Amino acid sequence: MPLDPALKKKLDTIVQADPVVLFMKGTRSFPQCGFSASVVNILNTLVPKFATVNILSDAEIRTGMKEYSDWPTFPQLFIKGEFVGGADIVRQMHEAGELEKKLGDLVAPAKAPTLTVSPRAATELSAALKDGSPGDVIHLTITPSWEHQLDLGPKEGSHLTIETNGVTVQLDRASAGRAAGVTIDFLESPDGGGFKIENPNRPAAVREVEPKAMKALLADGKIQLWDVRTEKERATAMIAGSKLLDDAAMAAIEALPKSTPLAFHCHHGTRSRAAAEHFLKEGFTHVYNLAGGIEAWSRDVDPSVPRY
Repeated sequence: MPLDPALKKKLDTIVQADPVVLFMKGTRSFPQCGFSASVVNILNTLVPKFATVNILSDAEIRTGMKEYSDWPTFPQLFIKGEFVGGADIVRQMHEAGELEKKLGDLVAPAKAPTLTVSPRAATELSAALKDGSPGDVIHLTITPSWEHQLDLGPKEGSHLTIETNGVTVQLDRASAGRAAGVTIDFLESPDGGGFKIENPNRPAAVREVEPKAMKALLADGKIQLWDVRTEKERATAMIAGSKLLDDAAMAAIEALPKSTPLAFHCHHGTRSRAAAEHFLKEGFTHVYNLAGGIEAWSRDVDPSVPRY
């Protein structure tokens, strides 16, 4: 069925009202689906301003856009009035550098972050470059999940370039936004050594701790272990020194300084992981989960703890 002329005119007006328009589920500040959030995150790294249209709040627009763009799903990105594609296409274009070219002069000027390569790391990187192809530089990639990767490759015109300790390092735009204050070092070890990358921007994460390592933390008195199981389960099997995470304990923990180390355990590690994630979101920065739960503790640390 042809699109109603009045609706088409309305959609034309919306599409042309801003150089970059994203029809999505939710808003820029509060995306309501993972695909919409992924496109918002990409655009946030490239353009300071773009318009979003929440298709969940207007059924007419939601239905009409599918006909207007001949595209059945959301999000839908328009640049200078031209339909670009959905989440997968936007991601592919971004990874290939094509999205930045499409945006052209709309892209905000990028500023190279402060990045430090230690003298020892510079020596190792320089040696690697000698074994590479002429003109190669070091590429540092920092993924959205904060994984860091060093590679050799030719200079990329669209990447930001940093000279430090005699080494040329390039970062794509998204990585550069996550790299302020990064240090690259090289540490020797019995296995031969390797690069160590410290990133002060990396958000706190729940740390999975094996039973023997958890025992050492508890023995040093550096951490309090909270049991998220039921009282009935604790009557069956319990780790000495652990405390039940009930409502009173939850309130007490939330009043502690956010730097207080917290550790959690359950039967197999799933429920305690959820509890650890909760306190991470509350702002605690040193949060641990007993990998494998009390089952692994009984197996690897204290066989006297009953298994059930």
